[in-house]
Amino acid sequence: MNSNSQEDSVDDGYDENGYDRPSKSQVKRDMHALLDLGKQLIALSPERLKQLPLEERLYEAIRMAQRTTGREGLRRQVHFVGKLMRDAPADVIRKQLDVWENGSREETAAMHRLEGLRDRLLDDDDALTRLLSLNPQADVQQLRTLIRAARKEKLANASLLQGQEPQKKHYRALFQALKTLTL
Repeated sequence: MNSNSQEDSVDDGYDENGYDRPSKSQVKRDMHALLDLGKQLIALSPERLKQLPLEERLYEAIRMAQRTTGREGLRRQVHFVGKLMRDAPADVIRKQLDVWENGSREETAAMHRLEGLRDRLLDDDDALTRLLSLNPQADVQQLRTLIRAARKEKLANASLLQGQEPQKKHYRALFQALKTLTL
């Protein structure tokens, strides 16, 4: 058996091409990824930035980039942030950004479900019965009052002339009641 087999080269720290470090292209891709992550951080609010595990120097560089208005100055500051990102826990930061991004999608989907439920309650009497069977703790009288008022409001809005503002007070109140009920 040949002692210089492919398995030996993998075990001694070299990649499949015989190199002991990443290629220049890979290093460049990694640097651009850190630069892009730095740009995402610059776009965040100060409250969100404080929640991330950033060193003080990186945090201050990001805040400086947020305050910089000149085009060339901003470009240089962004590259400085990218350079400082080399020492930052990029994976942890990416994971937190992903949580914030997907969390907002989940909240939006929940709001859309509540809007659909509100519309069903306004159109169908059986929807209230189904809602109450799922939420026996609900204030039946309050929900019936809100639904009745929102239906009257909807009828009044249907007969408005063009240019008149529709009333949505009870429509919104019903949504808020549903929101507190399902939380």
